[in-house]
Amino acid sequence: MLLLGVDIGTSSCKITVFDFGGKVVATATKSYKTYYPALYQVEQKPGDWWNGFCAAMTDITKKVRPIDIVAVGVAGQSWSAIVVDRVGDVLYDNPIWMDNRATDACAYICDKVPANEIFDICGNLVEPMYTTPKILWFKNEYPDVYKRAYKIMQSNSYMVYKLTGEYTHDLSQGYGLHFFDMQKGKWDIDIALALGIDPNLMPDLFCSSHIVGSITKEAARATGLLEGTPVVAGGLDAACSTLGAGVIEPGQTQAQGGTAGGMSLCLEKYKTHPKLIMSQHVIKNRWLLQGGTVGGGGVLRWLKDHVLGLGYDEMSILAAKSTLGSGGLVFLPYMSGERSPIWDKNAQGVFFGLDYSKTNADIIRAAMEGVAFSLLHNLDTAHEVGVNASTFNLVGGIANSETWLQILADVTGKTICIPSSDTGTNLGAAILAGMGIGVYANADDAVRKTISIKNEISPCLNNHEKYKRYYQIYRKLYQNTKQTMKELSELRD
Repeated sequence: MLLLGVDIGTSSCKITVFDFGGKVVATATKSYKTYYPALYQVEQKPGDWWNGFCAAMTDITKKVRPIDIVAVGVAGQSWSAIVVDRVGDVLYDNPIWMDNRATDACAYICDKVPANEIFDICGNLVEPMYTTPKILWFKNEYPDVYKRAYKIMQSNSYMVYKLTGEYTHDLSQGYGLHFFDMQKGKWDIDIALALGIDPNLMPDLFCSSHIVGSITKEAARATGLLEGTPVVAGGLDAACSTLGAGVIEPGQTQAQGGTAGGMSLCLEKYKTHPKLIMSQHVIKNRWLLQGGTVGGGGVLRWLKDHVLGLGYDEMSILAAKSTLGSGGLVFLPYMSGERSPIWDKNAQGVFFGLDYSKTNADIIRAAMEGVAFSLLHNLDTAHEVGVNASTFNLVGGIANSETWLQILADVTGKTICIPSSDTGTNLGAAILAGMGIGVYANADDAVRKTISIKNEISPCLNNHEKYKRYYQIYRKLYQNTKQTMKELSELRD
């Protein structure tokens, strides 16, 4: 018997089939486009996610019998605003987590409800990347779309709808809505009404491992899955990858090594920081204090596709030939504005220290170091409220680069643990599916049965001390250029 885990990521839909011990049986990936229609606007078509899923399932069913797949879990990217009508048709392309169009709506929100009151309820700042401002953007800019809306969903809940016909919203994705009571796990109807948002637009809330429906006859025809196969609510990709990395105890931390970067610090007690991100974990009685950055593996993808034309393995080898500090080259990985902890839509990527001596090796290594510095910046911010990372479990493409892993360890001064599965997000989604049908008694049972650590990278303390000086330059560089970044953005606008 097998479990199916789906990841609706920023660059692709990835499907992985696992046995109950967490071993990968089959996997398939289909990419889709990201659109940039205007400054600050970043969109994807939810239909592309579904088409990618169906195409990937064609590959899966060549390797796995659908009758052996006993449950499905879906993880999805954050802060979507997928507006659908009564028959589930998408009314407008989805502004994804990198989208910053809704700045004016943020001012409106804080005018209607004091920012401190909102923070007390949801534990998060009012920023244009979140879902709430995007909903108000639709209401103001496309009132016809808003009037026709029946539900507004997240990426995983949209896919769950396509599979089951059920409108749902899981608790871990509640953090994108500023009228979500984080501690109670409920919609705050009064705040929604104060903001002028119809609370009926929000689907019912479910625990991530709750079975919300089963594969419909229509979905079975489109995907090859067996009609009647249970589907759980699923969850936020960062939270699913945190579970898939084995991070379920307080102090354990998951480091994201996918297209985006960041961290998820597991908490037993609710604790927030206004510059960080708070969400519920996909398991009960746990919170995640998160740092989310736009710079991660996507930085190297950009170098590969648009600058150097080199493969990932080749870039990793080259980076190892550069020196600590990249020969005096510092990189700010703010490639689409930046999320925590600076929350600046005008922030831009910067290579500082270029001269004729710099090589491709220096550029690649500086990019890797810049991403590591952004992680350290979030760690330092969490430390301000007494939250500290005890261990790091890293999942994602970065785990395939020994050079980058060592840089992360040296910059943060933390040991980096690599779980045996490099498909942490999919595994987390599959574990939720297994919990839903009773394969695993609880999260502890699931982690014990599916996850092991295959490698540990210890920091070189001498390098860590040297990196402290580069990190200070990294911090100063943004402070000294943020006004200029804003001016440049205004020119582009």
